[in-house]
Amino acid sequence: MDAIIVPLFNLIIAALRIYVWCLVISVVLSWLVAFKVINTNNRFVYMVGDFLHRITEPALGRIRRFLPNLGGVDLSPIVLILLIVFVQETLARLAFKFY
Repeated sequence: MDAIIVPLFNLIIAALRIYVWCLVISVVLSWLVAFKVINTNNRFVYMVGDFLHRITEPALGRIRRFLPNLGGVDLSPIVLILLIVFVQETLARLAFKFY
């Protein structure tokens, strides 16, 4: 049982790291589009932005419901990244107990 749990925790932690990078890239891409540095008429930019929006928006939308409206400032990615780091640390400590 222990031989399965530790690699499973490591896999989950790795997937969460990838998701955090997707969040960061999504935020930076949205800034670049908002400041007209890059254009979504470019097919590749549109595809990347659409993919990142589809995988990050379900989680960010749920968090936005609980955060106050701060005008143009969106704190939901920061809150989500902090939650993911908390889950990663918890899983790492649990994996260490099994190891």
